[in-house]
Amino acid sequence: MTNKTDIIKIIFFGDIVGKPGRQAVRDFLAQSSEKYDFVIANIENASHGFGLTEKNYNEFIEYGVDCMTCGNHIWDKKDIYSYIDNADKLIRPINYPKGTKGVGSRIFEKDGFKIGIINVLGRVFMNLVDSQWEMVADEIKRIKEITPIIALDFHAEATAEKICFGRFCSEQGLSAFFGTHTHVQTADESILNGMAYITDAGFCGASDGVIGMEYKTSLSRFLTAIPERYDVAEGKTRQINAVEVEIETSTGKARSIKRIFNSSNNIEEESKSEEES
Repeated sequence: MTNKTDIIKIIFFGDIVGKPGRQAVRDFLAQSSEKYDFVIANIENASHGFGLTEKNYNEFIEYGVDCMTCGNHIWDKKDIYSYIDNADKLIRPINYPKGTKGVGSRIFEKDGFKIGIINVLGRVFMNLVDSQWEMVADEIKRIKEITPIIALDFHAEATAEKICFGRFCSEQGLSAFFGTHTHVQTADESILNGMAYITDAGFCGASDGVIGMEYKTSLSRFLTAIPERYDVAEGKTRQINAVEVEIETSTGKARSIKRIFNSSNNIEEESKSEEES
């Protein structure tokens, strides 16, 4: 780990898709967790590709994930309603309407430092939620009264919205901005006004499907235009898409950002009861 009086190193895992994604993150952290001071993962596709079960939530904690972010699919597993208010390592998008269960940001304290995490949902080509601009600016200002270190997961479809909102957040004093949702890691990592930025962190899961989902089902939907239930890909290779960021603890400014792409073979066989796991 890094020196807490100087900088912290955080890792952010792109959208984790199904059991292959969970296995990939589990194995990666088993070998590398000591390198990182704080671990964040987007888990909205972690339970058979849609949503998050309480069982899988607890497994991620065992793997060493400190904070879980999500997006528009977080409500797909109905048991989320029974545990989200007690899940102190999980946040949902902050711009869901007032009264929505769960919280949109948290401040975590670990090993002598505090870090604020915000989750936000985009509005372009997505289900319409509350406008994020003024809301997030106010939330960053609130958190900065407690800690200068703040990271944000922007779960959005449109590249232009991600870039514009990223620049806006850099002007508010954010430390790190991670785009998610499209499952394809972009090669535009940069430092903007002291903020680490990437348009999309990518995904963790089976790499020989279509963004983590089974190829034949995806093909059928494109060829026929008939809705069909997606299944998680069961290929023999899996990938990790993640982003490393180093942040000054005293100022909250990012020193560096690095993309991670890691692939491996021999995925464990997908359980047929995965949907209930």
